[in-house]
Amino acid sequence: MATAEQIKTGYMNYVLTNDEQPKSVYSFVKKLKIAEVDFYEFFASFESIEKVIWVELTVETIDTLQQQEVWSQYSSREKILSFFYSYVEVLKRQRSFIIYTLKSSSGQFSTPKVLAGVKTIFDNFAENVINDGLESGELADRKFFSKRYKDALWLQFAFIVRFWITDESPGFEKTDEAIEKGINVTFDLFQHSPIDNLLEYGKFLSRNGKFREHMKF
Repeated sequence: MATAEQIKTGYMNYVLTNDEQPKSVYSFVKKLKIAEVDFYEFFASFESIEKVIWVELTVETIDTLQQQEVWSQYSSREKILSFFYSYVEVLKRQRSFIIYTLKSSSGQFSTPKVLAGVKTIFDNFAENVINDGLESGELADRKFFSKRYKDALWLQFAFIVRFWITDESPGFEKTDEAIEKGINVTFDLFQHSPIDNLLEYGKFLSRNGKFREHMKF
């Protein structure tokens, strides 16, 4: 009986050699010399294979990071930076396949279908990191906006992946720079700023309006 790994490997080899999906599941399994029922035991379609591979790469990155002893000592900013640096390293192993899966959606602003499963996993990961930052006081807890922090990080995810697949610099050093600058700017916006202090002061004055009467000269 075929294994999921055998099917995934066979599919990746096929699309990277032919730059297109097999014409049908029937022709694909015939080439692999497995039964069609074996394919459907693990996957519903060729698209589901691509989604599973993306999910596995993402889960592998997160699991590896969280198993490190130093992980719990990282700030929220450091955790997200570590994720993206590590993620790019993991994606490098399958760069040609990653580019193949995204090429059909290169002009879309919405999340590519192949990343649907990844978005759910990343959102959950990012939300946990953000909540830790909010609890520690590292990040500013702003009404309404705090819930959108993970959305800002997903935009960074999409930007960094897109940047990386077109990066032609040695060792993808430009991608490392994009990660550093993008995440640091994003977290600067997440953290407390003079504007937050001004807003808090305004709220205080609004709640304690009677004090203003005593301050008149």
